[in-house]
Amino acid sequence: MPESATIQDILRQSTCPACAHHVAVRFFDGGHLPLTTLAWPKSANEAKAMKRLPHSFVRCVDCGHVYNADFSYAEVPYSDKPNLMFNKGEIWSEHLRAVVELLIERLPSDPIVIEIGCGEGHLLRALAGACRGGRFIGFDPNASIDAGDAFEARAELFDPAVHLAEFRPDLVISRHVFEHLMNPLGFVQSLAFAAAWEHCPTRLFIEVPCIDRVFEMGRTVDFFYEHNSHFTTQSMSRMLERCASGVDMIETGYNDEVLFALAEFGERQQAVDFAESANAFRNRVRRSHETIQRELDILARSEYSVAIWGGTGKAAAFINQLGLDAQRFPTVVDSDPDKAGTHVPGTGQLIRHRDHLLEHPVDFIVIATQWRAADIALEIQRTGIRHQAIVIEYQGRLIDFLRDEHPYRIEPSDRSNESDYIEPIPRPKFLSRRVRTRLMKEAS
Repeated sequence: MPESATIQDILRQSTCPACAHHVAVRFFDGGHLPLTTLAWPKSANEAKAMKRLPHSFVRCVDCGHVYNADFSYAEVPYSDKPNLMFNKGEIWSEHLRAVVELLIERLPSDPIVIEIGCGEGHLLRALAGACRGGRFIGFDPNASIDAGDAFEARAELFDPAVHLAEFRPDLVISRHVFEHLMNPLGFVQSLAFAAAWEHCPTRLFIEVPCIDRVFEMGRTVDFFYEHNSHFTTQSMSRMLERCASGVDMIETGYNDEVLFALAEFGERQQAVDFAESANAFRNRVRRSHETIQRELDILARSEYSVAIWGGTGKAAAFINQLGLDAQRFPTVVDSDPDKAGTHVPGTGQLIRHRDHLLEHPVDFIVIATQWRAADIALEIQRTGIRHQAIVIEYQGRLIDFLRDEHPYRIEPSDRSNESDYIEPIPRPKFLSRRVRTRLMKEAS
């Protein structure tokens, strides 16, 4: 690449794993190279035949995070081979002892501690040995963990939505795992939400390789496939600030080659409120759809003829969501003549122009797009399309557009033209209150 690149040369739209910003620039193009830490080829031929994977590292222009934009988690066999670290170096062992001391100072008596991606469990053993009591659980998809009596081994991935409520830990540890994740921010946000939802305040300790020094040294060996995410002090800060209740510390160690952080997660009432509102909406919609489907089925089995007004977009969504199949509801019309002759996506009804109803009137016209119902009802009236009732869905039921209360009608105070107000036509005998009541009772 030339020394003076244009924006077209360097810009790449990609979602940052640390802050979720969507603009990055090219950082290191390593070409297609094999796995380097989890492959373990058993012969020279096997080594040479290894699959080569894209090393397309970019840098987020918002938080400075470096990541492989073409990384695929499925290409890395974490469940088959553990991601082992050599923990016996003298200086590295001193670093581990310092981490243990740092965490012990912040743990309550008899703590519950979870380590994600514990590997051989070196740190977890040290913590368990330094505490007089407590419970220590190590999660790692590699099934060959030998925990002995030091801690409980779980040969699976840690899931905040499941395991936070099960164990209610005081501390969750993740050492040299976040650099392997496709979406570390998503994981931390899931942990934060689970802590709030389950009313389970906890802390998260993260340790990752730090690339703060890479920029001044021009080092490239840090960038291999298994390490998707490369944190700087700034990108770690940005990630935790987005979702933690508080950040206790962000520091570097081991000659500034590792970065570690400790953050708190607790009550986030707005997140819980949004979730409860979403769940209530989902349950209400489920009940509403069941009710409307029963009502529509009664209409389909009755002596009354029905047409659906609207065949694409939101109308097609209405038809598909409620299962209005072509056998029971063959007649679909639309105001737009350009849509005539096409078919409803998913269900296949031929879409006819609204003038089809002039020669083939129906009893019930079901308007599938409530937000356009006033316009369509006015169009029906002005065109002279005969009908017995115009029906829309509102608050989980089918209602009469002209006679029932709802927010979609054009009221007199809203109209700019007197002729725009739709006067209800007289109700025919066959749609008497008695018959309508019978229909509604059968539906419920």
